Amino acid sequence: MTDLRTESRLTRTSAGTMATGSRTSITSTSSRRQRRLVRAIVRAADIWRVVVAAVVGAVRWAGRTVRPAGALVAVAATAGLLLGVAFGWIEWMVAGAVSLALLVMSVPFLFGARAYDVDLALTHERVVAGQGVTGALVVRNEGSRLALPGRLDIPVGRGLVEFGVPLLRPGQSVSEPLEVPALPRGIVRVGPVTTVRSDPLGLLRREHAFDDVHDLYVHPRTVGLPSTSAGLIRDLEGNATRRLVDADMSFHAIREYVPGDSRRQIHWKSTAKTGRLMVRQYEESRRSRMAVVLGVADAEFLDGDEYELAVSAAASLGLRAVRDARDVAVVTGSEIPRVVKGRLRAVRNVATVTPRAMLDGFSALERFENTMAVEDVCRLTSEANERLSIAFVVTGSLVPVARLRQAALAFPADTAVAAVVCDERAHPRMQAVSGLTVLTIGTLDDLAGLLVRGATS
Repeated sequence: MTDLRTESRLTRTSAGTMATGSRTSITSTSSRRQRRLVRAIVRAADIWRVVVAAVVGAVRWAGRTVRPAGALVAVAATAGLLLGVAFGWIEWMVAGAVSLALLVMSVPFLFGARAYDVDLALTHERVVAGQGVTGALVVRNEGSRLALPGRLDIPVGRGLVEFGVPLLRPGQSVSEPLEVPALPRGIVRVGPVTTVRSDPLGLLRREHAFDDVHDLYVHPRTVGLPSTSAGLIRDLEGNATRRLVDADMSFHAIREYVPGDSRRQIHWKSTAKTGRLMVRQYEESRRSRMAVVLGVADAEFLDGDEYELAVSAAASLGLRAVRDARDVAVVTGSEIPRVVKGRLRAVRNVATVTPRAMLDGFSALERFENTMAVEDVCRLTSEANERLSIAFVVTGSLVPVARLRQAALAFPADTAVAAVVCDERAHPRMQAVSGLTVLTIGTLDDLAGLLVRGATS
């Protein structure tokens, strides 16, 4: 009886073991199938990404390489061959075959676009408006094979200068002079030099741009002005002002001591005579501070030539002040987004550390449609610069005298304000309007003449 029970338990245990093994085998098979499925999906996704990237790259390459004429020939080749084979039209087949042959023969002309080593050099990085600049372009074949004739394009601002490159042997170089014509004021980007490969029919085109780029600063025209220590600017450096202080160089008077005065300023002889503490009082001597405010709003100038005259006048004034080693601030309006116009105030300060840095800043100035009026720029300039001796406000002919008065009132009462109105249609003149000196100039030389007249008057 006992043996039967033991046999029964063994039988059940064996059956359970077989069932468990069967389930484990089924689970293992299912897991392998899932892993294979996941690997297949991942592989398919990778292949899809590669195909998409290849298609996108091909489309971009075609967009850069195939010209409109090449696209027309490609369409003619495709349509001619398909229609010729489908309908048995010999003429269409010939037209398609010829078009395809033209495309195939155009491909070799694209080779060698990267075989060149190009060196672009300019004789000057800074010129004056109205002047050109020269340079040199050296092209060398760095490859181990012949470089077919090609073309180099050099962007100069919005223009383009083209050079033809002859057949070059390996290691051979050729030098070509570069002449850039007269340029207007601004920062002109010269480069990058681009090699251009194209077939004679203009079906395909391949370009390669180099990294050699030059920023050419075209400074505004300036004129020599009399020293800012003469003429309209009579606040000589170190001269005493009307402001009274407790300690300085220019003695003013002796007054009675009040609490808070420094005991070092007590005048003991006067104290002994009067029996009361007496102190010295001085007139403040200060270094001359000058501001040049340039309006840049479109509505303040008649045209672009008038604006360029204003830029040149402001640059001449600032240059004179920097050369006289005076503290000068050159301030212009800044562009304001239309959505916040009227709620945002923004100005731009031109660097005045050196004459070169200041003229570089003037090269980058532009007119703006959405910017602050010149009188508002004067207000911000007065708030940011304390104790100004004199301020020049340079603007166009469309600013009336009433606005010039508002600009002058933005400065402290002890600041001399002179407005320079640029009007190419007017004769040069100088007039005083309610404590404001207005200089009207038609040319840049008129500014020097008026300042000299002020120095001798």
